[in-house]
Amino acid sequence: MSTLQLEVVTPDKTVVSAEVDMTVCPGVMGEFGVLPHHVSLLSALKTGCLRYTQNGTSTNVFISGGFADVNNKVLTVLAESAEVAADIDTARAEAARDRAEKRLAEGGENIDHARAEAALQRAMMRLQIANLR
Repeated sequence: MSTLQLEVVTPDKTVVSAEVDMTVCPGVMGEFGVLPHHVSLLSALKTGCLRYTQNGTSTNVFISGGFADVNNKVLTVLAESAEVAADIDTARAEAARDRAEKRLAEGGENIDHARAEAALQRAMMRLQIANLR
């Protein structure tokens, strides 16, 4: 059976580099799957769960925005941040969620609502993906 090379890269490191059977990405227009021999594609990604299957085992990866590029049996995901579900620090994610909720609850004119909402969304998604392990 044919495989697809998956590379999940952030500005700091390579999070995943593996030969996979299939990948599902959180595109801005909805989820999309990538199989070996997929047509070339470039798509923006939203914060969400990237899933890939390797030898019948499924793995979840948190990604925070970015782009997916499919070309010549290689899927490259360039993400702002990414973490494999098993590596997510739930205590840190819970603390981030609590900080964001507190910021939003306090309100006021000095708060950047969009930034606080984005931080809350990232923390909630990390917790959700960590619970999928």
